[in-house]
Amino acid sequence: MSSFGFGTLTVALFALVCCSGSDEKAFEVHMRLEKLITSLNKILLLEQTQWKHYLISNISHDTVLWCHFTCSGKQKSMSSNVSVYQPPRQVFLTLQPTWVAVGKSFTIECRVPAVEPLDSLTLSLLRGSETLHSQTFGKAAPALQEATATFSSMAHREDGHHNFSCLAVLDLMSRGGEVFCTHSAPKMLEIYEPVPDSQMVIIVTVVSVLLFLFVTSVLLCFIFSQHWRQRRMGTYGVRAAWRRLPQAFRP
Repeated sequence: MSSFGFGTLTVALFALVCCSGSDEKAFEVHMRLEKLITSLNKILLLEQTQWKHYLISNISHDTVLWCHFTCSGKQKSMSSNVSVYQPPRQVFLTLQPTWVAVGKSFTIECRVPAVEPLDSLTLSLLRGSETLHSQTFGKAAPALQEATATFSSMAHREDGHHNFSCLAVLDLMSRGGEVFCTHSAPKMLEIYEPVPDSQMVIIVTVVSVLLFLFVTSVLLCFIFSQHWRQRRMGTYGVRAAWRRLPQAFRP
């Protein structure tokens, strides 16, 4: 027989078959854990001639619960596998950095504190409804620790239009339990176009200044050459006109 519990555990001990036809005084029950680490708290809820129903508490880890009972003077025993679980109550999502340039990398981290059993846990990192990464955990992982999943990606322009979130699923169906699902709060990623590198900015600035100086010098040379030419042509014109004047009009 197997049982599942969270915090407290209700265990029904069915001794009816073993003790059918016996009277009440002949039926005695004693319970213990397979490994006696902590004291076992039990409360008798119901009982009849051939069975007793207990509420068991103070079980903090997976164990085997043994029930020893006496039917008509004969000692017998039954065992029950007890599995303890801690559902994912809190799921935290972190984007690092939250402000990223297109083409640069960013990291998504999901954290779930105090959850067990870890081998039944799956963490899924989502962009909108798209699953970017899923992570499971092995049986060797210690219980009640912080489960973490990380994923790195390159930023795209469309990433700024989607929410990022984390889904924690504790699936206990194979152990006779249920499925617990918890979402993190959604977060947005700020995307911007990359700016030129500082060295490139310096190179472009220097080239622009040199080009400006070159163009300016060419223009100044052209202006001064034209001005010198006009002055020279003007002097020659006066001298030629002076020579053409009749001698009588000369001083």
